[in-house]
Amino acid sequence: MCGICCVVSLSPQSLVLADRVQKNLINRGPDNSQDVTRTVINTDFKCLFSAHVLQMRGCLTPQPLQDSAGNLLLWNGEVFGGLEVGPEENDTVVLLEHLSAQEDATGICSVLSRVRGPWAFVYYQVAEHCIWFGRDYFGRRSLLWHLDPEDVILTLTSVASCLLICDQSQWHEVPAAGVYRLDLKDCASHRKKLTIEVFPWVTTDDHPTAHTPDYTWEDLPTYATIVPNLCGVFLQSPVCPMNMSMSAPERPLGNVQSPKLSLEDLEELLKQSENVEKVTKLIEVLSEAVRRRVQSLPSRRLFVEQSGLNNEADIAILFSGGIDSMILAVLADRHVSAGKPIDLLNVAFKLQETKMQTQSAKKDRMPKKDQTDEHPKQRDHNLTRCFDVPDRITGRAGLIELQHLSPERQWNFVEINITPDELKRMRQERISHLVHPLDTVLDDSIGCAVWFAARGIGMSMDCAEQKPHTSTAKVVLTGIGADEQLAGYSRHRVRFKSDGMEGLVKELAMELGRISSRNLGRDDRVIGDHGKEGRFPYLDEDVVSFLNQLPVWEKADLTLPRGLGEKLLLRLAAKKLGLGPAAILPKRAMQFGSRIAKMENGREKASDKCKRLVTE
Repeated sequence: MCGICCVVSLSPQSLVLADRVQKNLINRGPDNSQDVTRTVINTDFKCLFSAHVLQMRGCLTPQPLQDSAGNLLLWNGEVFGGLEVGPEENDTVVLLEHLSAQEDATGICSVLSRVRGPWAFVYYQVAEHCIWFGRDYFGRRSLLWHLDPEDVILTLTSVASCLLICDQSQWHEVPAAGVYRLDLKDCASHRKKLTIEVFPWVTTDDHPTAHTPDYTWEDLPTYATIVPNLCGVFLQSPVCPMNMSMSAPERPLGNVQSPKLSLEDLEELLKQSENVEKVTKLIEVLSEAVRRRVQSLPSRRLFVEQSGLNNEADIAILFSGGIDSMILAVLADRHVSAGKPIDLLNVAFKLQETKMQTQSAKKDRMPKKDQTDEHPKQRDHNLTRCFDVPDRITGRAGLIELQHLSPERQWNFVEINITPDELKRMRQERISHLVHPLDTVLDDSIGCAVWFAARGIGMSMDCAEQKPHTSTAKVVLTGIGADEQLAGYSRHRVRFKSDGMEGLVKELAMELGRISSRNLGRDDRVIGDHGKEGRFPYLDEDVVSFLNQLPVWEKADLTLPRGLGEKLLLRLAAKKLGLGPAAILPKRAMQFGSRIAKMENGREKASDKCKRLVTE
């Protein structure tokens, strides 16, 4: 993973990155930093390419990477398939070789269409004097753009800063609707004009002339325009189209009638032959997705060989004990070396004193003598009770299940406890810049919770004693994508209740279509700030294609009770994998499970603009 930045300027000003942006980029890539400046021949354009590398595969490969012809590549991504990358090879080198061999837009789009995995990139094609840039189909890696309102300056960067300019609205995420090309020769011939061409993603059912993706850029200055490419070239979607069938079978799935849930309900559904094949296939594709993301970490292997240390985790999981993270843990256990620990990162925000007083009313009625004689360990336990949020409770229960399923594995359950003072301080110092340009109450809650969780600093049990623990894992698995594809959110039940199957199908199609702008860029910026890489197995191309092929009613049945009907197919997979109570836990959003949402104004709506994200 990397922090990448490109500045294209027709201004006489020197190309200098703001200190805050530079620091944020270095945090993402602490292993190597390098800047390269180019002046485009026969034009007034100057280009700054800045890259900051986190070594993940093969030998350390500084960026910007340049070939013998002078082509430059900034690559923030992982090639998990589509292009052949050897165990000890660096995917940036492999990709540049493929891109350099292409002479036209068709060839470049063909290469990018083949890549399986998350990516954002900037590529300077020297022979054509073109800048190519963009994000993968789901937008799993962040890329922001900014066009100066006065001077002709385009900036592309993995992460920005909300202090860089006065008008914060001028930073935006590059739409994950395709890739983009800026022809510098053409721009020079039309002085003071930038024309950016879009090469859209299309599916096999689309005709390129009829495909009109939403590639609109907001707040464009008068000197810039975004247009469809004139050569009719497009990228081939890496996933199949979503099954939009709406005629669900009349018969219910199974014999579940009672609103009370039990594991026997899942067992009954698993007996049905029509479910067995789908559950087996889901486990197969999801297991392979996890394998791709937890193996091939040669840089860590070299560290182990040189230091002799093998007792620190390479892999961490954002862990609530819910079904999404539990399944990731079970599947990671299959593919992580037996002697390696796995870190389970569980974040909790301190409950307010008024809430604690209510919860401990019975304790307050204890006789004074009993309180005086309270054992020191009991007092320590009481001090930590303010962090016993719902996700902490389900996380501990999930740990017990995992220890039962895989007793030989060292599971580091890392309790990450955050006080209001620390939350306020780190939000102002770092998190607000990372969440930017997103700015809602929901972005604040999720961004803060993920940032503290991914940091991995907390306490874990060691020989029946809690000790400080800092996760060393460079790879952090998250469960994002499961709810969006399998109707896991409460709003899906609301839509189903009001508009039936047709409404639910449309809602899920919208969810997957907007995940790049709603979630993934923000999460990538937040996790990457710790020099770690977020990976999303539920958004693996093969996983999404498999789920897209199924009609919605085979993935979820919202006529069944909460804790069973939503994400039904995933719950069946959990049961088949040996999970118990976690398989029927109802969905609880991270902002509520960690209790960060309870620390602020309870009257706020998730979609409201968040004043706390405005730095002082």
